[in-house]
Amino acid sequence: MQSQRKFKPTFSFELFPPQSEQGIEKLRQTRRQLAQLNPKYFSVTFGAGGSTREHTLETVLEMQSEGYTVAPHLSCIGSTREKIHTILEKYHEAGISQIVALRGDLPSGMAQAGEFRYASELVAYIRETFGQFFHIEVAAYPEYHPQARSVQADLENFKRKIDAGANSAITQYFYNADAYFHFVDSCESMGLSVPIVPGIMPINKFSQLMRFSDSCGAEIPRWIRKKLESYGDDTASVHAFGLDVVTGMCERLLHQGAPGLHFYTMNSAELTAKIWRRLNIQSEV
Repeated sequence: MQSQRKFKPTFSFELFPPQSEQGIEKLRQTRRQLAQLNPKYFSVTFGAGGSTREHTLETVLEMQSEGYTVAPHLSCIGSTREKIHTILEKYHEAGISQIVALRGDLPSGMAQAGEFRYASELVAYIRETFGQFFHIEVAAYPEYHPQARSVQADLENFKRKIDAGANSAITQYFYNADAYFHFVDSCESMGLSVPIVPGIMPINKFSQLMRFSDSCGAEIPRWIRKKLESYGDDTASVHAFGLDVVTGMCERLLHQGAPGLHFYTMNSAELTAKIWRRLNIQSEV
């Protein structure tokens, strides 16, 4: 973790593009609330195979017009160079200079991976086409990508993304801080010294968390799972326990040198804001 201590901590929030008028208005309210916490930036997700491409672009441009710093996600699988270039050109023209570059998932029913197979290829293409204009974030998996052939293969894949020109990384969420520290140490042993920012998921609903974790490979430690199961439908107890667990983990991460935190807000301000205030985060834009 030695190399991570040299980076100024960055705090940010992830949002997803809504597809209904009601969702759009809720997101506007959520980002106004979260903006009061003064994050470094907001990121906006990009659906499987670009399924939310237009919604992502619209959301990003609207947020930028409101004065927010925004980093759009861009996934490449199932897409073409032409489509990717068109999106990047629009962001370039708008002066949006930070991108979260991802492989992404193929949408159901789509068989072809497209012209990009891996995020490292997308990162290389962005660098070849736009030089150093974009600050490129990539994904990291402290508990290793569920589709990785091995731990070493996953680390080598991450290294390829950094070698291709990525500036920094955001991790999948986790609830075991030791997994993060071990991953960073492994990266440092490979000569990688970019900021690797922990991804943080507040605990809202146990059933929702289980569904997300099953799909993305994030582990829920047995003691946390059993405790959440014991609360059943008692939402207040789930939230109180979740706030204690996640805040405690964040405190340890920051104390031991993590270069910031990236919150997966699920387009809701309440739990993220409570954790933020408990941590007494003073973010500087």
